[in-house]
Amino acid sequence: MIRGIMKGSFILLFLCFLLVACSTGTSENGSGDEKIAASHPGKSIENKQPKETMEIKQEISIAAIGDMLIHNSVYNDAKVDGGFDFKPMLERVKPFLSDTTISVANQETMIGGEALGLSSYPTFNSPTEVGDALKWAGVNVVSLANNHTLDRGEEAIQRAIEHWESIDMMYTGAYKDTQDQDNLRVYETKEGVSVAFLSYTYGTNGIPVPEGKDYLVNLIDQELIATAIGEAKDKADVVVLSLHFGNEYERMPNQAQKDLVQFVADQGVDVVLGHHPHVLQPIEWVTGEAGNKTLVAYSLGNFLSGQDEFYRQIGGMLKFSITKTLSGGETTIDVHTPEFLPTYVRYVNWRNFEVIPMYQLTNQELPNAVQHYEEIKAHMSQWMPELTFIED
Repeated sequence: MIRGIMKGSFILLFLCFLLVACSTGTSENGSGDEKIAASHPGKSIENKQPKETMEIKQEISIAAIGDMLIHNSVYNDAKVDGGFDFKPMLERVKPFLSDTTISVANQETMIGGEALGLSSYPTFNSPTEVGDALKWAGVNVVSLANNHTLDRGEEAIQRAIEHWESIDMMYTGAYKDTQDQDNLRVYETKEGVSVAFLSYTYGTNGIPVPEGKDYLVNLIDQELIATAIGEAKDKADVVVLSLHFGNEYERMPNQAQKDLVQFVADQGVDVVLGHHPHVLQPIEWVTGEAGNKTLVAYSLGNFLSGQDEFYRQIGGMLKFSITKTLSGGETTIDVHTPEFLPTYVRYVNWRNFEVIPMYQLTNQELPNAVQHYEEIKAHMSQWMPELTFIED
């Protein structure tokens, strides 16, 4: 009898042991889920953190340069057997243009090509190889709305666009037809930040836009610009607006420029890139009516041209970063860290044109190079003391 009781007690204790061992699977070393993950490395455990509390940041950088104003002295210097080669002129700035997510240039002259007949001031037509050099140097987007867009008529525009498309270059501000104009230019980056590019000019040197062909060039019209900005804000994370405006050769923006910039800032534009004065004008932040901050370069000067007055030989590259943050179900965009690279167009006897970062200039290349560089830095940062300058 005692043996039966002892046997029954042993069986009862054994069953209790099994129940404890097979229960929760937890221990001082972690949860059951963690044990599963440890024993099955390929199995992922669902993140219990609510999606609305997660924060994701994505960042890109954009570079912008001023006027590609191709005088005959420039394209004659680029002449080689079988065509033109502008790459040596951009070789010293290529490392900076190719070191950003997106680089945008103001193509001041239509690249209608040699077959149409090349020409210089006052009615320009440039070799298509200008576009090839920009692509080679790292440029991804070109602005085409300026006072020289209609210099050689519709044929030059159509030929230029044909070439831009052949090298897969995004263009904005001049278009081949109405459908092309209606196609908002949005650059989708692999980082997940989308950028819309808009471009407008104050006029076309008195050359009338052909009737029914407004698509050939975007003219500044506040109502049209406001509508385009609204569409761009709906379809892209960031809106970059190129404006061809201001007075030629004036180193400070006029009131009309400042008024238009305030208007577009009020519409929510993130960045304004100014062109036309052919000299550098300062950079600043402009506050829109909703409290938003707009980064403004009133004029980026000449990047490559055949002009021979000192300040017209100086241009530059504006670089800035954009951070897109997704947090709590909301998306915020921050344009920040503006930097500037002053550049100088050097040539000797109208030969050997090259664009040189000013910080690299020697006294042999430009007498009193350091003093000139410091003066340009002070000029560009007078409204933005925190502006930094690229020197490596």
